[in-house]
Amino acid sequence: MIVKDPLGVILIVSPWNYPVSMILLPLIPAIAAGINFLAVVNGGIPETTELLKERFDHILYTGCPPVAKIIMAAASKHLTPVTLELGGKCPVIIEDDADIEISARRIAWGKWLNCGQTCLAPDYAMVTDASKQKFVDALRKYIGEFYGNDIKESKDYSRIINDRHFEWVIFDYISTYRILKFLTDFLSYSRLSSLLDKTNGTILFNGGSRDRDDLFIPPIILGVNKADPFMNDEVHLIISCFKRLKFVSISIRFIVDTLPFGGVGNSGMGRYRGKFGFNTFTHEKAVLKRGFFGESLQE
Repeated sequence: MIVKDPLGVILIVSPWNYPVSMILLPLIPAIAAGINFLAVVNGGIPETTELLKERFDHILYTGCPPVAKIIMAAASKHLTPVTLELGGKCPVIIEDDADIEISARRIAWGKWLNCGQTCLAPDYAMVTDASKQKFVDALRKYIGEFYGNDIKESKDYSRIINDRHFEWVIFDYISTYRILKFLTDFLSYSRLSSLLDKTNGTILFNGGSRDRDDLFIPPIILGVNKADPFMNDEVHLIISCFKRLKFVSISIRFIVDTLPFGGVGNSGMGRYRGKFGFNTFTHEKAVLKRGFFGESLQE
């Protein structure tokens, strides 16, 4: 038989963009597993490094790859297992027979929720040439419907937690008003200018990313070429216009509590949520029970 024993004391480190929910989500299966825990919000690399001098039986970290490497190095000293949730790519594929209005509304909600600082948010949408303008128009309509024409006055749009993160999220000035015309008067940066200069598409909004702080800054491009260097960078919300895709099999794992949450490589390792979290925080101990019936017969 298999007995699931609690691992012991675990450390849960949540990111700045979802400080409460990213503690509660792993905390629920941890409590169900009978785990003792220490839950903290990541305050930065120096603070995390100091905390990792203590020994834990399991560490779950949600954030960015550079900090994850520090956590793995510290955990290796005690052979402590880790679960790392580091984000990933979440494309949206929209075919011609899809409901463009509903698709655009869902994408606008998912991408701009919490200032776009969500690792599960749609990164880019692939639409056909026949549907691209309808999709762009619908996306623009619903963004304006959700947040109004002046986002600074919107009570529904989230605000970045501090000036340091704000300056990195607002990465470049909006040079066109075709979609995001209501986003104006932000700070100007040019980190992605070299990549954006090489694209064959129409740049609607420049953006970028900062792995160190797990930031998501959405650029928007129309008519981008798949061979562009820009397509190989860690960017978010590229509106790309491809020809119709054939023989595509895609599984979208979004807001389904019965599915595990986790990635591989730079997206992390391990998984949790629901029963998968319970399994992560317990040890499957093999227990063999054997009676004495056979020996009794031999006597």
